[in-house]
Order: sequence, then structure tokens, then C-alpha cells
Amino acid sequence: MPLNYENVLNCPIPEVEQHLTRRDTMLYALGVGLGADPCDRDQLRFVYEQDLQALPTMAIVLGYPGPWHARPDTGITRSHTVHGEQAFTVHRPLPVEGTVIGRTRVTGVVDKGKDRGALVMTESEVSDRASGERICSLASTTFCRADGGFGGPAGPLKVPHRVPDTAPHRACDLPTLPQAALIYRLSGDYNPLHADPASAVKAGFKMPILHGRCTFGVAGHALLKTCCGYDPARLKSMEGRFSSPVYPGETIRTEMWLDGNVVTFRSTVPARGVTVLDNGRAEIL
Repeated sequence: MPLNYENVLNCPIPEVEQHLTRRDTMLYALGVGLGADPCDRDQLRFVYEQDLQALPTMAIVLGYPGPWHARPDTGITRSHTVHGEQAFTVHRPLPVEGTVIGRTRVTGVVDKGKDRGALVMTESEVSDRASGERICSLASTTFCRADGGFGGPAGPLKVPHRVPDTAPHRACDLPTLPQAALIYRLSGDYNPLHADPASAVKAGFKMPILHGRCTFGVAGHALLKTCCGYDPARLKSMEGRFSSPVYPGETIRTEMWLDGNVVTFRSTVPARGVTVLDNGRAEIL
């Protein structure tokens, strides 16, 4: 069954009510690698209940609607979907506990052509249930690798943020654990691509890959450490485009170019010489 353009574009994604606990906040931070040095006081504030704070990148798992695109009437081949792009803007400090409401809608579907896949764009608003105040805004693109050529529109496509061709001003290397994907999935993304070797091989990978959202979180950690002094209030927004998968256990290097309050960045896996997160842009207060 080919991708059904109308069904995907008009899919009624259910509203999500999420009961966030302090344990969830700590588990997310552990999943993206915080606490690698258990004596580092800067990292400890995100993984220990005393004076607990939320990582800014945790915004992307709040009110998460799950695999809504796996509905049979969408025609999307779930086993061949990967994360294409991710962005967030924080409007108020993220809570470490409480109840949040996530509302997600499809904003576009693009046909890249037969054998080139399709793109599905969504936007989400996350608010506090008690006050109704907006917490953060999210934008995401899913790359449906097996679903191009359904006869849909070829655009419009967002122009990617340009990365300079000069040497970066700063760089930060952060290792990931071999079991990183198994930890990170406990924050809500249970796609078997990240846990089951047979599912990964079926999707064309040699082994389970790290979640794109986890790679994004590692890059966010690098920005927080290098440009924000581990102050989460300073990382206002962040966006990037996934360009290659990361295998759990690899070290991710995030390169940064500073221009006032804007940081351009990209992340690579030096051991394989590949860029895994490109066209990155962050706003620092």
C-alpha cells in the first residue's frame, strides 16, 4: 500500500497527557549520557534528585505522541522510518515533574520520488495542564525511506541552516554507552529498530542504531557544557538535521561556530569519519 497523502496530512493525532516524574527527568538525562562522571557536580544536577533540573533537550520527549504514523491507513512503512530533523524552542523552564499536555499536528508531506523516500513534518505545542501555560514548541521531520513515489508534492522544503567552511571555534567529544539506545528508549520511543537486532537488519542496518533524538540530546549536552556553563536556562532553542545513524558505543564530536547568541553546530563520529547531525543552529541567552 503506498503512502496515503490525504490520510497522513489530515491524521488526527491524539492529544497526549503525560504525567512527568522526577524519575523520568533523571532517566532522560542518563539516557543521553549525563552522569558519565558521577563526581561531576555540573552533570549531577540533572541525574540526582537534590536540586534537580531538566535538560533543555528533554523538551523533545514531552507530550510525545508515539508512533502515530504506524496506523495502517497512513500507508507508511514503519520499519523504514527514521528521524530526519528536530527542533525545539523553550518558552519557560522545563518542569522536573508535573502533568503536561502535548498537541501535535502534521504540517506537511513531501514526496522525494521513487526510491528516494518521503518526508512528513509535524509541529507540537506542550503546555502545563494546571496553568495552561505553554512550555515549549517542537518541530520534527520523519524520513519515510520506503515510501517515496506516491504522487504527492515535491515541496516546499525548508532551506537548511548553513555550516561555515572554516575551522570550528570549539569542539566537544562525548562518548555514548553500548547500551545507550536501550536506556534512552525508556523515555518513550520503543521503536524496535533501536533494540532488536533482527528489526535493525530488516531496516538495512548492521545492528540497532541510536535514536536520532538521543544523538540530538548528546549534541545538546555538548552545547550546554561548552557554551552555557551547564546552565539550562541559557539554551533557548536548538535545531538540526540527521544525516547518518550513530551506533551505540560510538563517540560523538560536536563542532561549534559562535556568532553572538547564535551557535552553529554539527556532530560527527570521528572513528568513521561521518557527519551524523548537520545544519545545526542554537540560540544561547
